[in-house]
Amino acid sequence: MTGRPSPLARPFPAMPEIGGLRIGCARAGYRDWDREDLALFAFPQGTTVAGLTTRSLCPSPEVELCRARLAGGRARALVVNAGNSNAFTGAAGRAAAEAQSAEVARLLGCAPEEVFQASTGVIGVPLPVARAVAAVRAAHARLGDATLERAAAAIMTTDTFPKGASAEALCNGHRVRIAGIAKGSGMIAPDMATMLAFLFTDAAVAPAFLGELLAEANQSSFAAITVDGDTSTSDTLLAFATGATGGTPMVGRESPGADAFAAALGDVCRALAVLVVRDGEGARKLIEVRVRGAVSDESAHRVAMAIANSPLVKTALAGGDANWGRVVMAVGKAGEPAERDRLSIRLGGVEVARAGAVAPDYDEAPVARHLAGETVEIAVDLGLGTGRAVVWTCDLTEDYIRINAAYRS
Repeated sequence: MTGRPSPLARPFPAMPEIGGLRIGCARAGYRDWDREDLALFAFPQGTTVAGLTTRSLCPSPEVELCRARLAGGRARALVVNAGNSNAFTGAAGRAAAEAQSAEVARLLGCAPEEVFQASTGVIGVPLPVARAVAAVRAAHARLGDATLERAAAAIMTTDTFPKGASAEALCNGHRVRIAGIAKGSGMIAPDMATMLAFLFTDAAVAPAFLGELLAEANQSSFAAITVDGDTSTSDTLLAFATGATGGTPMVGRESPGADAFAAALGDVCRALAVLVVRDGEGARKLIEVRVRGAVSDESAHRVAMAIANSPLVKTALAGGDANWGRVVMAVGKAGEPAERDRLSIRLGGVEVARAGAVAPDYDEAPVARHLAGETVEIAVDLGLGTGRAVVWTCDLTEDYIRINAAYRS
């Protein structure tokens, strides 16, 4: 945790117990800090898993191991290291990751292929094997002692507050619970997920269907956020279903309760994704960008991301400057179909531009009041079709530079 909580922070919510899930946390000492920085999650036999990983071409060994192990669809453990990403570390990093998962497998009496891993932090420094293995042993000895809130705090790096969300659904007569935690603050421009996000449910779900639902939920949540336009080498989104509530596993949309479960999963993913943006490095404003009237949903998404990733848009909003011309600029550079004279823009619900010019009777005063708040709304209508998208970002402040300039200090 770095300094004071973000002004956009939200308190960690009350979380439901997930049947079959046990958590232990420990202090590995990956960085010079006085806190727990490893979380171990243990699952009962039969737990299914699905996930998505970064599209970065420089992934960490942990990401590569997750990709290979997801094919099996079963999980007995997840171990998360904070403070060392173990990315770009060659054979030494791969050996360290394999040694840690082998120790988890030995302790739990399972196959290494059932152990999932994630690491986050400084790039280019191999995971210290002795510390990684010792911390796993310590966390294993404490399984069942830690809460999801404690685990969410243990996996943070530059985050300023732990992030969690939950939901319930009625599935075939069984009330099932979904709880999730996430970490992320900078290097957020995911192509698939956020930096790290983990979902746990006591529902019974077949791995293939869990993967289908997770990919769907991701599109309107983690794939719809950006802080700085940079994609992490370690992005990982995993969902684990313990099946503790019993009943026949959901295998497809026709399964009883599948729609309710899908909706709840989407709610948790969106809540976590927005929390990541609320904790954007140096953020003081949460910005929601809505685009409609595009030629397709995909085109609308790309236009929205062009706006959300624009340093000029983000710095203007940081300063409370109603410079809507920067939004026009971002639309024009997106490389998507757009026509100047069909375009309209609203800031905080106030129309500022229409048909290629400033809106008639435009009054900047209410827009300035809106931009002075913690939440900013940008709405763009391209006037070309029915495509639409929503993405979330934050402003760009001097603190973002300060935090990242001192990241390795």
